[in-house]
Amino acid sequence: MAREFSRTDRVGQQIHKEVASILQNEFKNRDPRLGMVTVSGAEVSRDLAHAKVFVTFFESDEAKIKEQMAILDDNKGFVRSLLSKRMSMRTVPAIRFVQDLSITEGMRLSNLLSETISKDKERARQAGRDPEGEDKE
Repeated sequence: MAREFSRTDRVGQQIHKEVASILQNEFKNRDPRLGMVTVSGAEVSRDLAHAKVFVTFFESDEAKIKEQMAILDDNKGFVRSLLSKRMSMRTVPAIRFVQDLSITEGMRLSNLLSETISKDKERARQAGRDPEGEDKE
């Protein structure tokens, strides 16, 4: 019988939890330029040598986001060293920070759907039909 979670999944969950804690607690003292950042996930390679850490920023300015990504990339060795102290592994995976665009894409798609629905309802009203699809009499 196969395990419910593979080792890479368990290591990824632990890295996700620990990196989020490191960025929230220890990293703020080292570099206060980093704004509000959320760790939304972590993927670990099958050989446990590399880890992608997905981050989300509460900024809308692309220049500011690029600056904060550069800060994270410059300090990934520091984060990895703190991670090695918290995890009981022979070798801790090399970390690569990746901006998670799923939340912003989801919001964009939701807005597009809302706009489309409201335009359809407006067209139905102008045509003399009920917006719910039934004709008025």
